Amino acid sequence: MIRIGILGDIGSGKSFVSKNFGYPVFNADLEVSKLYKNNKKIFFKLKKKLPKYIFSFPINKDEIIRAILANKLNLKKIIKIVHLEIRKKMNIFINKNKNKKIIILDIPLLLENKINNKKDILVFVESKKSDVLKRLKKRINFNRQLLNRFQNIQLPLEYKKRKSHYIIKNNFTKKKIKRAVKDILVEII
Repeated sequence: MIRIGILGDIGSGKSFVSKNFGYPVFNADLEVSKLYKNNKKIFFKLKKKLPKYIFSFPINKDEIIRAILANKLNLKKIIKIVHLEIRKKMNIFINKNKNKKIIILDIPLLLENKINNKKDILVFVESKKSDVLKRLKKRINFNRQLLNRFQNIQLPLEYKKRKSHYIIKNNFTKKKIKRAVKDILVEII
């Protein structure tokens, strides 16, 4: 099985690129949302660590945002709790898809949390900062301070780019992404 890890900045289009490979995708952001909605164990752990911020189940994203903005250490507490569960979900996903030729790992902190293997093929999604910001501002819960907190826990983009085997320049047109993905697949399969 070939594992492809998708790297890039917040809002660069990693999930969009991931879907275009046409293979099973593990989307960590989607899994975190599911945890907040369905996992009472995570709720109780977060409530215990952040009693001033976490009150309701399913976990309200606004409560998470308030906790992160109140104190930068809160983000680390949240990641520590949520990350273990996400890693378990990823392992279940990998086992479920072990007979597939390729799987895609769309995990924002793939390198930071040392989730990648040495054999993983890393693809960096590069987008113009202005395009990314334009897209992020369209999101319902866009918050510049929150964006900065998340960017501060990530490795520098230049480092991720250097570590990557392939770079896809994303100008947010489906045709260009499909072509870039096809070129990568032709080379690795």
